[in-house]
Amino acid sequence: MQGGGTQGGGMQGGSTGTTDAQGNPLQSSKTHARAAVDDIRTAATQMAGEYRGKAEEAWGQAQDRVRTFQEDGEAYVRENPTKAVFTALGIGFVLGIIFRR
Repeated sequence: MQGGGTQGGGMQGGSTGTTDAQGNPLQSSKTHARAAVDDIRTAATQMAGEYRGKAEEAWGQAQDRVRTFQEDGEAYVRENPTKAVFTALGIGFVLGIIFRR
C-alpha cells in the first residue's frame, strides 16, 4: 500500500499517503510500546512484592534467631555467673591489648 500511494499520486498525494501510512504504524507502535511498558511494570511490581515478602520473612527469622540467642545468653549467665564474669573480663583484656596498639 505504501508503494502504491507514493507512486500513483503526484508530490502532494504521495506526501499525504506517506504521512497516513506512517501515522498508523507510529500510533500502533506507541500503543504496543505502552502495552509493553505496562506489562513490564506489572511484572516488576509482582516481583517486587514477592521479594518483599521473602525479605520480610527472612527479617522475621533473623529477629527470632537474635531473640533466641539473647535468651540463651541470659540463661547461661544466670546459670554460670562466675564463668560469665571471668569470660567477659578475659575478652575485655584481650580487646584492650589489641586496641592499645
